[in-house]
Amino acid sequence: MRRVCFLLKVRQDRIAEYRERHAAVWPEMLRALAASGWHNYSLFLRDDGLLVGYLETEDFEAAKKAMAATGVNARWQAEMAGFFEDTGERGTSAGTAPDEAMHPLTEVFHLA
Repeated sequence: MRRVCFLLKVRQDRIAEYRERHAAVWPEMLRALAASGWHNYSLFLRDDGLLVGYLETEDFEAAKKAMAATGVNARWQAEMAGFFEDTGERGTSAGTAPDEAMHPLTEVFHLA
């Protein structure tokens, strides 16, 4: 199982709503994530909008591709796109779905 961590930036004026949306993630979305190989998926949000995502999966690219093939993911990504800032070269930008901007950080230490 591979551990994956990524960063995104939530717009300052949308932080409260972002938290609210994630307090009630659609059950269909939760089922699709699990079926697509997303395990132990967590999101952490700092007060300035820095979003840290963590999950475990056998193959992150395959897991993203499996989610992209679901209708619920397209609906969720369309609703979430307006929450994110452009974070630069490897971040979100106009026309990019948030899940397409998830670029794993390099793990440099893990205590097993």
